[in-house]
Amino acid sequence: MLGEMWSFKGRYKILHMTWFAFFLSFVVWFNFPPFATTIGQEFGLTPPQLGTIGLCNVALTVPARIIIGMLLDKYGPRLTYSLLLMYAAIPCLIFATAQSFNQLVLGRLLMGVVGAGFVIGIRMVAEWFPPKDVGTAEGIYGGWGNFGSAFSAFTMVLFAAALSFIPGAFNFGEAQTFQILFFPAFNTDILNWRAAIAGSGIIAAIYGAIYLVSVKDTPPGREYRRPKSARGMEVTTKRDFWFLMAMNLPLTLILMVLAWRLQKVQFLDATGVTIAIIVLIGLYLFQSYNCWEVNKDLMTGKKRYEPEDRYEFSQVAILELTYIVNFGSELAVVTMLPAFFEGTFSLEKAAAGIIASSYAFMNLMSRPGGGIISDKMGSRKWTMVVLTGGMGIGYLLMSTVTNSWPLALAVILTMACSFFVQSSEGATFAMVPLVKRRITGQIAGNVGAYGNVGAVAYLTTRLLFTEASGAANGGEPVMSVVNSQFFATLGICGLIVAFLCIFFLKEPKGSFAELHEGEEELVPESGAEEATF
Repeated sequence: MLGEMWSFKGRYKILHMTWFAFFLSFVVWFNFPPFATTIGQEFGLTPPQLGTIGLCNVALTVPARIIIGMLLDKYGPRLTYSLLLMYAAIPCLIFATAQSFNQLVLGRLLMGVVGAGFVIGIRMVAEWFPPKDVGTAEGIYGGWGNFGSAFSAFTMVLFAAALSFIPGAFNFGEAQTFQILFFPAFNTDILNWRAAIAGSGIIAAIYGAIYLVSVKDTPPGREYRRPKSARGMEVTTKRDFWFLMAMNLPLTLILMVLAWRLQKVQFLDATGVTIAIIVLIGLYLFQSYNCWEVNKDLMTGKKRYEPEDRYEFSQVAILELTYIVNFGSELAVVTMLPAFFEGTFSLEKAAAGIIASSYAFMNLMSRPGGGIISDKMGSRKWTMVVLTGGMGIGYLLMSTVTNSWPLALAVILTMACSFFVQSSEGATFAMVPLVKRRITGQIAGNVGAYGNVGAVAYLTTRLLFTEASGAANGGEPVMSVVNSQFFATLGICGLIVAFLCIFFLKEPKGSFAELHEGEEELVPESGAEEATF
């Protein structure tokens, strides 16, 4: 497969166009952090307010990944991805034209939906690649697309600086203003962050239109398999229905934690938190009702699935746990790693940021590497066990890093740990498309949402460690102790999930087959190269 990948024909064209769609969605989703200091100075924001904006950036991603997964299964990845990229321009323009803290918050809340784009490509790639190659293909999609976050960190400031010197590029002094459609006029300073953020959204929208006319949901001759209803996830046994209800609960609870954190920075008062909790309980009940409607015939005994049409929801649940500990930890570590290197080794902010970026840069090779290993090792289950266990050990080793370590050795350990983290992510989504094909979008949405659950849980845990350390030391936390506790927590969680995988994760049926279950080999028409796998 790797030798043919650069042909840009047939399924490889779909792969390249889809990972680039994911790449752009992450460039847009992460276009705030590079300008956080500049925006904070311009609006006079406090550190808690800046933290609130960053928190809002991920708040709606959890429910959005569930909803996007449902829409994806019903309408197909081509239309869903195209519309999401076009939508990305809206929160970008709202944020770029903001004149108050509340408008900034609104823009980032709406931006959280864009972070759900990842799950769309999982099904698109799975439709075009057979089971034997799906790990490699999904790894390339996830790794190269996920690099958009690091690309945004390195280039958005340069983009903003360049736009500051281009006449008409949102860059006007007080004597001149510029208005975008119905958005209010605004001024910019030398670092034209408004133009850069607005421009990234416009570029994403343009690519969304290109994607719409350039790809298809399936190879010619293949049927796009849809669930009977996209209102909720379909299960195939009564026991699995109650398991689904239980696994949906943490998705609601973590949003309650977000509401609590918003109260901590005084964005919400006690009344606001109460209202948020009531709304979240209502949403959980509504989601449960929809799942009941989808599975009502099963639960009332009117329907029974044949053994060959069943799947075990426990396999979805264990993949959700693996994504908590790998992608969830990645999001959390990326957030704190620059400060970790800065404080531990007394580095300048710029140097610490560059060194910390090595963790994200590993995505280019690590996530595809996890998919390739999953394809070639001969067992997707044991690939997951080894990579998740290696991740746990890596984090435990990072908990021992102090200023007595050579900096080079700490960097090498960080990169080695990130390899296991991101390879484990690739191994997770090498298995997701093989659980139950017709609901792949919903499965990917649920697994992806649990990654955000992990990020919020880990960051909240680190916040509690920090507060406890501060309380024990006269209000000033000992960050070396906090960081050690944080990495140890990540490591222990990783080893626990690896242990669970040994006993509960099963090898998917047809893991290395030439065709998806239920498909027949197509005989391509003359010149119809896209029709073949």
